[in-house]
Amino acid sequence: MSSDQEAAVDGATPRQRLDAAQLGAELGERATLVQFSSAFCQPCRATRRRLVEVAAMVEGVAHIEIDAEAHLTLVRRLDITKTPTVLVLDRAGEVVRRASGQPRTVDVVAALGRAI
Repeated sequence: MSSDQEAAVDGATPRQRLDAAQLGAELGERATLVQFSSAFCQPCRATRRRLVEVAAMVEGVAHIEIDAEAHLTLVRRLDITKTPTVLVLDRAGEVVRRASGQPRTVDVVAALGRAI
């Protein structure tokens, strides 16, 4: 995603891996967009629309939205500090990109390029 939004995961040891049980939904066949949101977050709604649109455009990509307030253990484990935060997972559930704030469509598609 854009450099001002991106928090590099390269070099993080070990890389974080998430699965369907942790996320409460099945991962995408090729990649997964995981969005952490909160109830009164206006940018979260716009981000949801954008990620749903991108997931529909790219075959094998799933979008999972997680209510940050209802999943505090996972939020703390992943060091999610604001909403929306988007994690891009590869097919194995490994976090390959992470961004906070409302992403642009082009940035989401580019991030998926690293995951696929």
